[in-house]
Amino acid sequence: MRLPVIKSLTEFIEKNDEDYIIEAIEVLEHVGMAKGIKDVEVEVIGELLSNMYGSIEVTKKIKNGENKKDALNSFMQRVVGSIDK
Repeated sequence: MRLPVIKSLTEFIEKNDEDYIIEAIEVLEHVGMAKGIKDVEVEVIGELLSNMYGSIEVTKKIKNGENKKDALNSFMQRVVGSIDK
């Protein structure tokens, strides 16, 4: 996951709508299941998906009253903490 990408997607959701990201997730998940997809391509799709899901989580934190910077930082700390375990 990349914080700048999640931050950018979160800003996109704020300006537009979360539904665009959800629909993009559905498309990427479908494409990721296609026959003939190379491992490298699956990795890129997976990275995009994780960033999109992350941006939705951060957006939920913001909607629940957390400020944007704290929401981004706490999300990334949670991600890093789960990797360290």
